[in-house]
Amino acid sequence: MFETTNELLNQIRLGEDSSLELKDLKYKGDRVKDPHRKSLADELAAMANTSNGVFVFGIDDKTKTITGIPENKLDIVETWIREICNDLIDPPLDCRIRKIPVPNDDDGDLIIIRVDVPRSLFVHKSSGGYFKRLGSSKREMSSEVLARLFQQRSQSRMIYFDEQSVPSATRESLDKNLWGKFRTKLSPQKDSEFLFKLKLLRKDEDGKVYPSVSGLLLACQQPQEFLPNAFIQAVSYRGTNRNSAYQLDARDIVGPLDIQIMEACKFVEKNMKTFAVKEPGRIDIQQYSSQAVFEAIVNAVTHRDYSIYGSKIRLQMFSDRLEIFSPGTVPNSMTIDTLHLRQSTRNELLTSLLARCPLPVDKLSSVRQSYMDKRGEGVPIIYSKSEKLSGKRPEYQPIDDNELLLTIFAAPPPEIY
Repeated sequence: MFETTNELLNQIRLGEDSSLELKDLKYKGDRVKDPHRKSLADELAAMANTSNGVFVFGIDDKTKTITGIPENKLDIVETWIREICNDLIDPPLDCRIRKIPVPNDDDGDLIIIRVDVPRSLFVHKSSGGYFKRLGSSKREMSSEVLARLFQQRSQSRMIYFDEQSVPSATRESLDKNLWGKFRTKLSPQKDSEFLFKLKLLRKDEDGKVYPSVSGLLLACQQPQEFLPNAFIQAVSYRGTNRNSAYQLDARDIVGPLDIQIMEACKFVEKNMKTFAVKEPGRIDIQQYSSQAVFEAIVNAVTHRDYSIYGSKIRLQMFSDRLEIFSPGTVPNSMTIDTLHLRQSTRNELLTSLLARCPLPVDKLSSVRQSYMDKRGEGVPIIYSKSEKLSGKRPEYQPIDDNELLLTIFAAPPPEIY
């Protein structure tokens, strides 16, 4: 939208509309006095709740003349905008902020600030409530409109959340070295046709092309740039309690999901104990079944609810157990008691892609060729392999309807005679 400065200036001359907002700024000392922070938060959130749009600061919205922003105020204004996006909008709004010099006949170049607001994956609430953009103004949403918007931007719509386009990313965000692994002899030869067929790319309501959520999760080197909480936070503690004073190891595991899965498995392998017994030769006994851990992490990244903003997968190791917290509860009509008997998924596209994603030859799983098993054997493997080692059946537990906790108990040390 408005790719060049000339295109932006031409649009400014026409005035505000549903995708353009102009703002003149007034200052008091080293702070922005006008517009009011809460009022701007409402307008930014309204744009994100409606469509892609651009805010331009340093323009008189009535006369459409360029007033500019003094150079000594540029950093102050940028910080002011970022604080509004982070502190007054829930969930925080991810915007692109640019400082742009524009020619002015009277005063030479003046500087304006352009803020690109992408149509969000989430529904944003600001200081005044929930707003949508209507023409050049904002309107508070009625309960019916708000309910419909939540439905549209949740997994309950016909296009699931993991299939939705991400307007803050571009086609170039997808790495051919990553999405090429999904190609087969039967795949379309044209890259664009192939990417659309796999739904790694999608068109939004305006016909513009963006990567999908699943496309970023599996074919972007750093999906966290666009989906900030799509990572695994791994911590290992000494003892049985969460206490930072007894933290042995910690790591934020980022990157494409297949890399996250393997790195999380390596984290567990690195931090768990291995006992040795002689019967009569040496036999190593690990605290956890590597195959069970692999299945547990695959399930966590595949079935988590990516539409819950601010939540990440948490992997926590203790001396007596391993805990994996996954955002979202049991999907669809399943229950804790039927997890090992039934098969259901929250993210159909993600499941399909991981089922096609080749698994490197690794001791973590020697019985499969891909990351995802579509036969529903993951939970039974977690139960059987873990219970055989520890003598205790792993436990699933919902936490406040927002998380699902899996606890795998550690194998006890072998008895010494």
